[in-house]
Amino acid sequence: MGDERVIALRNINLTFYEGEICCIFGASGSGKSTLLNLLAGMEKPNLGSILIDGTDITKLSENEMAAFRQRNIGFVFQGYNLLPALTAEENVAMPLMFYGLDRAKRQQAARAVLREVGLGDRIRHYPTQMSGGQQQRTGIARAFVAHPRIVFADEPTGNLDSKTTVEVMDMMVRFARQFRETLILVTHNPELAAYTDRIITLKDGEVIDDIYRNEEEKHAKH
Repeated sequence: MGDERVIALRNINLTFYEGEICCIFGASGSGKSTLLNLLAGMEKPNLGSILIDGTDITKLSENEMAAFRQRNIGFVFQGYNLLPALTAEENVAMPLMFYGLDRAKRQQAARAVLREVGLGDRIRHYPTQMSGGQQQRTGIARAFVAHPRIVFADEPTGNLDSKTTVEVMDMMVRFARQFRETLILVTHNPELAAYTDRIITLKDGEVIDDIYRNEEEKHAKH
């Protein structure tokens, strides 16, 4: 930034396990969103490597990385990131286009997962016709519909009230457990961290703590 050199992350050495529900926790400016962007291939590190199931994503071209994300990664955003011109069904069905499914199968899968998140009566609604909680449920359905290997959730309840926050977190954890998908959650909220198996705490770009909430879970991973 101008003449100032900013080091967002340093000395990061982490392994995430299949089916793990993990929280990257820290205050604003700790580097947690930068770490998520690196893990998801949205940014590249100056040094080091990031391996997902043996593939070093830092060596992929932009097009290769886009294709890799489409096949392996789902996202849940704080701001929902739904396309306003598409219905709930169309938003959820979109990731399935990259799998070569025909329209009927995409619609069928989207409707099924929307029913699972309690939006069976909102299938043809547009984002502007839904509450914040309903939009985030749609976002969750979109993230999980293709059963990706990893789902990243960046402050997924930041715009929601406390009741809806509980519903949304219960939903994401249930889907991750059901399909044995790795869920990596970024938050500064300790109440959200309590939903996860493992809490990695960042401060000033470095890991200062990495704990499993259940010792049996830790021994199972290692």
